[in-house]
Amino acid sequence: MGATGDLADHAKDLRESFQKRTGAFTAEDPWFEARSRAFWDDALATGFTDLVPDPEDLTEQARTIAARMKRAHRGFFVVDRDREGDATALVDLWSGAVLLVTPLDEAQAVDLEHAEGPFDARVIGLPKSSSLFVLPGAYHHSADALDPATTVLDAARERGLESQAVLDALMRMDLVLRSSSRVKPTFAYRIESLPR
Repeated sequence: MGATGDLADHAKDLRESFQKRTGAFTAEDPWFEARSRAFWDDALATGFTDLVPDPEDLTEQARTIAARMKRAHRGFFVVDRDREGDATALVDLWSGAVLLVTPLDEAQAVDLEHAEGPFDARVIGLPKSSSLFVLPGAYHHSADALDPATTVLDAARERGLESQAVLDALMRMDLVLRSSSRVKPTFAYRIESLPR
């Protein structure tokens, strides 16, 4: 619905807004797919489905899931490797929450199992399920970014910044790191790059 038809212009506007907040990217960039998935998580979590002209175009299940997405918990997560059990434990370095999640599919299970660094993700609960799930647009930062990103998070917490502003700023910082092979994580992830 966002690629064509009545909502295509809205999707384009939302994508432009997302890129203003998190950094611009094009189809030629190696991180295009990962950032596009992160964009769609963002769009769905911020009410893209509210723009559907006729709510009857969505199934009841889709409307229910869309409502849940608007209440998704966005965080800057690392996998807690010390916890055992069927669920994967994610520690949100921004809020301090520890969430036990069930992978949506085998690909996501492998992705979480091999996550070496922090990642920006949204976690939701689905109807008729006691499990929590990570939306498919989780955006992985470099493992080397963990320490400088944690320093940035501490400064953002002291300033009382809002979650979206902080996590969007970290995505911009990630783009600085990825865009130049000579930039070190401590230069890319800087307190000075936080919004004022």
